[in-house]
Amino acid sequence: MRRRRTWLVTAALLLGAASLAFAQGRGRERRGMEQFPNAEYDGRFVFARISYSEPESFGFRGGGAPWSHDYPRAERNFLKILDELSTVRVRTDASTIISTDNPEFFRFPVAYMAEPGFWRPSEAEVNGLRAWFAKGGFLIFDDFTGNHWFNFESQVQRVLPGARLLPLDASHPIFDSFYRIATLDQSHPLNGAQSLYYGVFEDNDPTKRLMVIANYNNDIAEYWEFADAGFFPIALSNESFKLGINYIVYALSR
Repeated sequence: MRRRRTWLVTAALLLGAASLAFAQGRGRERRGMEQFPNAEYDGRFVFARISYSEPESFGFRGGGAPWSHDYPRAERNFLKILDELSTVRVRTDASTIISTDNPEFFRFPVAYMAEPGFWRPSEAEVNGLRAWFAKGGFLIFDDFTGNHWFNFESQVQRVLPGARLLPLDASHPIFDSFYRIATLDQSHPLNGAQSLYYGVFEDNDPTKRLMVIANYNNDIAEYWEFADAGFFPIALSNESFKLGINYIVYALSR
């Protein structure tokens, strides 16, 4: 009951943010790429967003780098929720943007990537990510839909040759690592496509370590970003926060 009350209070606080500040911040962040301070590793959990080379703009939501979509508002809102509801020691005042060929990438056990439909890593980025997985890294792919799957799948094969993207259902432990998520009946926030979840397991063995989760036909960070603006129903934002918290808790406890 205490957890439920805390969740409701936190959600109410997010929804109570001023709409004028939201509108001003959204425009500034889209156009000027206002940054959340980049965090150096200090033992606490840091939200690590992967950057990658991409077309300069692809004419969607004001342009900008695909990997940057929903930044930094998604991180800010999600980290507040993670800190409030879990026992994870969280950096709420900063996150990090990092490429997979950066040696510092190995300091972050969990990473997030937006728009993998536009992800075309260099060989150095491929090698860095492969080595990171070998050392126990866990990667969340988010914000892709439709035919973006084909590039995503192709690049995963470059990083992890022979890897199988296996469908996940609500019986997998990742959906019961903090919240019990009984149903995955969700949809993409913008186009309404039915969400599907895929995983890559070590040695393609579902009894071994889950290294990747892919939110296909979903964009949980979109829900995080606008959770304090009333843009989406609160129930949908809550479910996306639950997914994110489960992913982090699962990754850090296995």
